Amino acid sequence: MERENGAVSTVVAVNLSGSLVGGGWGRAQRIAVATVDAGTVTDWVEHDVRWDLAHDEGTEGSHHARIVRFLKDNAVEVVVTGHMGPPMARMLGTMGIRAMVDVTGDARAAAVTAAGAASAGD
Repeated sequence: MERENGAVSTVVAVNLSGSLVGGGWGRAQRIAVATVDAGTVTDWVEHDVRWDLAHDEGTEGSHHARIVRFLKDNAVEVVVTGHMGPPMARMLGTMGIRAMVDVTGDARAAAVTAAGAASAGD
């Protein structure tokens, strides 16, 4: 995403477990939306999404729609998580959102790494 000053930033959604990257994306309790500019987190907003509870309520389609809405509302370009099922990965691919899966460790550091990989085209 290009900012008004011409700088390029990347919006990254990170599945959280405390300050670490969390497990399953579709069952996340909390998601951080980070804006990363030139290798620095310039904005970090945490959301209690409670997809862990919503996952088994209704159909898979309604659950995916809930997640799509969140991603679009927050202009997410990259998702960082410990795990993601194939249907969710396909959905993100269709949306043009990069998924970085099997990530562990510090959530803020993972957001910076993901933004760097996305801007490098890795």
